[in-house]
Amino acid sequence: MNSETSPHRYTVAVIGGTGPQGKGLGYRFARHGHDIVLGSRAAEKAEAVAAEVTERLASVEGAGTARGAANADAIAAADVVLLAVPYDGHDELVASLAAGLAGKTVISCVNPLAFDKRGAHGQVINGGEGSAAESAAEIAPDATVVGAFHNVAAPALWGEDDFLDEDVIVVGDSAEGKQVAIDLAASVTGRPGIDGGKLRLARVLEPFTAVLISINRKYKTHSGIRVTGV
Repeated sequence: MNSETSPHRYTVAVIGGTGPQGKGLGYRFARHGHDIVLGSRAAEKAEAVAAEVTERLASVEGAGTARGAANADAIAAADVVLLAVPYDGHDELVASLAAGLAGKTVISCVNPLAFDKRGAHGQVINGGEGSAAESAAEIAPDATVVGAFHNVAAPALWGEDDFLDEDVIVVGDSAEGKQVAIDLAASVTGRPGIDGGKLRLARVLEPFTAVLISINRKYKTHSGIRVTGV
């Protein structure tokens, strides 16, 4: 494992692992030594995508393993769970998996976005006093929920660069939970994630992705966030 990446080796269940964000983050985690279980409603779909990730890892020294499973089985096999699912249907899915999430660190990168003629914008959750991450924490109260990886572009994650030149901001109410995401962020950027504060600040991080989408369209790029002065 690269010296700049996490000192811990995690097994991460990626719920939504067949989508571009989940597949890309899973690939990054496995590329830098963590084991991943890509989850899907259909195990066969997850297994097919895991095979695609495994093929890309074949020439990477020190890489972790990748396999696919149905969502509940993926969660049972892991100590960390990444929620990388669309916001539509999010609450129902988390509720169906809540028992298995108990006692685990759950990282939400879910972005409640909407699109209209003027472009992308953030959905208003709970009258402006909520977020997807906070909803997950309420639905699965026995899990430790943190927010991270909201603003990392899926095409860049699946790209050829060893690390992405940006920072991952992590929010949560548990220092231990945030540390897991901070560790895993090093698999994406080559440096630990940035502790951004309490979980309620996911209300800022989630819709900010709409700003990056607007930048991407304007400049034909895959933009990210850099934090200076830390």
